[in-house]
Formats: sequence, C-alpha cells, structure tokens
Amino acid sequence: QVQLVESGGGLVQAGGSLRLSCAASGRTSSTNVMGWFRQAPGKEREFVAAANRSGLGTYYADSVKGRFTISKDNAKNTLSLQMNSLKPEDTAVYYCAARTRPTIRAVHPSQFDYWGQGTQVTVSS
Repeated sequence: QVQLVESGGGLVQAGGSLRLSCAASGRTSSTNVMGWFRQAPGKEREFVAAANRSGLGTYYADSVKGRFTISKDNAKNTLSLQMNSLKPEDTAVYYCAARTRPTIRAVHPSQFDYWGQGTQVTVSS
C-alpha cells in the first residue's frame, strides 16, 4: 500500500501562486507515475499533471501547460505542483495520485491506484 498526503492548498487571488505538496509513504518503490488531479463542484475529476519515476518525464493537461510545474524529490518521497498565474477556473479540490504502471500519459482517474484525501484550492476573482 501507498499513502499519500497533500498539503499547501488555500485561498489566493487571481494571478497569484500556490505550491502544493504530496508526501508519499509505504511501498513507494512500487509506483512508477505520480500525478495531480482536480475536481470542481459538480464536475468530474480531471487530470492536471504527471511525472515519471525519475521526475524527468512530465505531462500536463492543456489547461495548465505553461502555468503549472510538477516536480519530484525522490530523496524525500514528495511530489510538488507549483501553480502560477492562477485563474478562478482553477478552483477545485486537488488530489495527489500514484500508479504502478509506467505509462505517463494516463489521464483517467481509474488508471491510478492510490489517492490522497485532497486539498482545497480557491482562486478569487
């Protein structure tokens, strides 16, 4: 089993920045891809970004490309998401996720095996 705990959410004005972190524990050696998803009220959970085991390979949703940056610190077993130029439409609960299979371009929630509890990000206009 792998446990994921997110932190760093909060309230920010449009145009501002936030940094989310995800601490992983347990059988982290079994995970090959880690990523971030988000879910706004009344909407389905959607893919945001993913990174491969080394962190050198990354993949982003078009809606956040150029504004968000995903990164990994394997020594600390943490995954981060730096979010810049935030927009009100970025408001959602953000979830950290991990999968055992190595394909980085997995964008459906069902393709991920482990999930955190989520952290709220609210962007005011």
